[in-house]
Amino acid sequence: MSLSITPVRRAVRQAIAIGAAGAVLTVGIGTSQALAAPTPSPTPTPTASTATLPKLPTAPKVRIGFFANLTHAPALVGQQLRLFEQNLNREGTQVEYVLFNAGPAVIEAMKGGAIDVAYIGPNPSITGYNSTNGTLLKVVSGATSGGAYLVVKPGINTVADLRGKKIATPQLGNTQDVALRSWLKTQGLQTTVAGGGDVTVIPTENAQSLTLFKRGDIDGAWVPEPWASRLVLEAGAKVLLDEKTLWPPSGQYVTTNIIASQPFLNQYPGTVRSVLQANNTAIRYIAANVLKSKDIVQEQITKWTGKPLPDAVINRSWGNVRFTWDPLPLTLKQGADDAVSIGLLSLGSKGLSGIYDLRLLNSVLAASKARTVTAGGLGQQ
Repeated sequence: MSLSITPVRRAVRQAIAIGAAGAVLTVGIGTSQALAAPTPSPTPTPTASTATLPKLPTAPKVRIGFFANLTHAPALVGQQLRLFEQNLNREGTQVEYVLFNAGPAVIEAMKGGAIDVAYIGPNPSITGYNSTNGTLLKVVSGATSGGAYLVVKPGINTVADLRGKKIATPQLGNTQDVALRSWLKTQGLQTTVAGGGDVTVIPTENAQSLTLFKRGDIDGAWVPEPWASRLVLEAGAKVLLDEKTLWPPSGQYVTTNIIASQPFLNQYPGTVRSVLQANNTAIRYIAANVLKSKDIVQEQITKWTGKPLPDAVINRSWGNVRFTWDPLPLTLKQGADDAVSIGLLSLGSKGLSGIYDLRLLNSVLAASKARTVTAGGLGQQ
C-alpha cells in the first residue's frame, strides 16, 4: 500500500520536524460561581513564581474559550485544579470559561469581543488571522500535538481503494479537512468543495460521522482523537493512515494552540502570561500524573457535555496525543500552504508573518529554566 507524500513535501516536513462551523455554548463561571471539583493530590504549583517575573497590567476579567475534548486536556485539567484561578484571582482577575464545539465559532466570538483567550486548532487560527489582515489575534502558545487519523471500513486497504468513496471530515476548511484533501492530492486523487472529484469529502460534525459510519453512509473519516478511537472501537473502523507518518522524523504537528485577542494581549499582557503559566503547569501535571489526569479529563467532559467518554476510548486516545507548549510553528505554516494549494485559503500579501507572539511564553519558560520555543520566523519570540 502506498501512503507516500511527494519528495518536496517530505523535505519540507523533515525541515519542519527539525526546527474543529457550529454553535457556541457559553457558560460563565466567575470566581464566586465556580463549580467545586475535587483536587487530586499532589496539588501542582507553578514552576515559575510571578515574583520572578516583572509586573505587567492585568484585567478585571478574562474569558477563556475551550472545547470539552481530549485535545484540549490542558484546559480541562487547568480548570479542575483551578490553576487558572491560582494566579489570576490573586491578581484581581475573575475567570470565565466559554465552551465551544467548533473553531470558526471561536473566531467569530473573538471578532465580536466575546472572548479574550482560547484553545483552538491551527486552521481556524490561520483563518482568523488572515481574514482580519493580521489584526484579530496572536498565537501565544501551543497545547497539543498529534492524534489525527484516517479511519476506514475494513475492506479498504490501499489508497486506490478510496476512489469513489465517501470520507468525512469535521468541517470544511478545518485542520483535518485540509489535511485529508491535501494528502489525497499528493496521492493523485482530486476533491472539490462541492463534494465531487475522485473522493467525496463530506464535512460532518464528529458525532454525526460516527452515526453515519455505523449506518454505512460513509466509508471513512479523517478525524482527531477521541473520535478516531470511537470509530475504531465502537464502529469497527480500522486505521488506514496515522497523520504523524506525514511529519517525519518526529511525527509531531500542531493540533491545538492558544490564541489571544490582540487588543486584550496589548492591554493586559500580565493576564495572558498568567493563563500561559497555568497551561504550562497543567501540561507538567499531566506528564507526571497520567492516570489522575485521565480521570480529571473524564470528569470535565462529563461536567460540560453530560456524558463521559468510554474508558476504552480515552485509554486508546491518550497515547496518541502529546501535550506541549511548543506551538510547532512550521507545521502550522505547512497547514496553511496546504490549504492554499487545494484552493481553500488565499493568503494576503503578508502571509502569516506576525501570527505568533511568544514573548510571554518564553519569559515564563526562561523563568522556570525550561527551553524556550521558536516562532519559526512568523512572529516575535
